[in-house]
Amino acid sequence: MSSERFESLEDDVNNIIDNLKEIERKAVSLSGEDRKNAIRKAERKLEEANVIVQELESEAKLAPVNYRTQFLGRIRHYRNDIDQLARNLKRGPPSGASGSDNYGFDREERLDSANRAKLLQGHQSLQRTSDSIARSHQIAAETDQIGVEIIDELGEQRETLIRTRERLVETDANLGQSRKILKSMARRVMTNKLILAVIILMELAILGGLTYWKFFS
Repeated sequence: MSSERFESLEDDVNNIIDNLKEIERKAVSLSGEDRKNAIRKAERKLEEANVIVQELESEAKLAPVNYRTQFLGRIRHYRNDIDQLARNLKRGPPSGASGSDNYGFDREERLDSANRAKLLQGHQSLQRTSDSIARSHQIAAETDQIGVEIIDELGEQRETLIRTRERLVETDANLGQSRKILKSMARRVMTNKLILAVIILMELAILGGLTYWKFFS
């Protein structure tokens, strides 16, 4: 809700109300076709004022709660002024005007009232459509924000998986080196065992030779 927008609409409706009051003052001294033209002009102003009041109500609904009551009170004041002006302008022409003029005015007034009702209905339908579009845009923006957050989270998870994979590759390389070292140690152990067995056999042969030489020579 924009307070500047609300104030701008207030200025517009105040100007229209002032114009309607001026038309009302002049219409008192008019009759016949001049009065009809003044009434038509006033009715166009009334339609414009009602449209602006509808926009004011839409803006007030978006206002914070602590301001909404104040704004709605001001809107009621504008609507009362507009309704009063409309009632004043719908009064019959001054005394002395012909009956045919009054009949023609009533017929045109009924037509203008029907057109005004259609215009207000169209504006209300347009306002509801605009509100629906605004809600759709809000939902789309929220959905887009959720999508961005999900993409960011997936990116973080991807980086985590890449780091984990790199650590696994390093661990596999370390395990390969460890296997090589263990194999080398196993070969050395086997070599040492063979050397030890040869030494033992040599010692046994020497011991046997000495024994034979001592007892049988």
